[in-house]
Amino acid sequence: MRIHSSMNLRQLATCAALTLASIAATPPEPRDAGPFTRALWLIQRHGTLDAADPRNDITTKGSLARALGKDGILKPAGVKGLIDPNTFAKLAGTDERLDPSEIQNVVEADLPESRRRLLPAIVAHADFLTTSFDRIDEVHRAAGETLSDWIVDNYQPGKPLPVTVICTGNSRRSILGSTLGNIAAAYYGMPEIRFHSGGTAPSAFNPRTITALREIGVEVEPTGEQAPRGEPSTANPIYRVRWGTPGEPSFEATEFSKTYFNPVNPHQGFAALMVCGEADEGCPVVKGAAIRISMPYLDPKIFDESPYEAAKYAERRDDMGRLMLASLLRAKQRISARKPG
Repeated sequence: MRIHSSMNLRQLATCAALTLASIAATPPEPRDAGPFTRALWLIQRHGTLDAADPRNDITTKGSLARALGKDGILKPAGVKGLIDPNTFAKLAGTDERLDPSEIQNVVEADLPESRRRLLPAIVAHADFLTTSFDRIDEVHRAAGETLSDWIVDNYQPGKPLPVTVICTGNSRRSILGSTLGNIAAAYYGMPEIRFHSGGTAPSAFNPRTITALREIGVEVEPTGEQAPRGEPSTANPIYRVRWGTPGEPSFEATEFSKTYFNPVNPHQGFAALMVCGEADEGCPVVKGAAIRISMPYLDPKIFDESPYEAAKYAERRDDMGRLMLASLLRAKQRISARKPG
């Protein structure tokens, strides 16, 4: 096999990696999600606490696949353990069954208003991530459950509840985590939960992070302004990051590399999520934090300038996105369950 002289092996590998990244990280074009996925969303919203728990995702999917059968219809006997009988009876009505179109109607009937205000491509990607909670590893799953516990204990409708995602340079993981956290909060109708980002040794909002966010529909635009430099030789431009309806402050953030205690970030009563090992080890006490949660992720920076760069940034974005969605879903389920009626 001859390779065209204008393209070397490194270029071919890079093209292949970028193609694989696009296939692996990007959900299909918006279309009907299919009966199984719609039924999974039904369980996540109306299922028992055990069945809807992201920690039980694999078991729930197996039980749901058997319950749907070939006709895609849910019946009382099939959903035993997945949905409370009284809840199913209310949803199903007099014929005591839910066919695919009825399942779709139930799922779409109570979508949070804040989800409707997310940018369409972002909703599609969040939908995609909710189908793969089984890909969250045990260490991060435990950290996510701790975050859920804290939210449940402190959540009050209408009262801001801040979370700060912290890494060393505030250039990659912390910004990915805070942005996906804000998307998850809007997706599940909990806009009171606001995610911020910060670091321990600021550098700059990395262009590769910007690309990874733009790939899923997040709008990242330079403001033309500069923030103080953490590193003398590194410019620190300020960006506007938007994930929902234009002009609404709750759907956008001003992002630049900064310390976690920068004036733009909360100083008291916030949850501190330590998403890199260096910051986790070097910052054992986070001043002003109500809780400190260790959830370190491998830095995608180690793949910079390699054929796998784009794929690894997308992988890290989606790893953190799944965890944020799973954590807030779990909190939402438990908060809803404690309400009378």
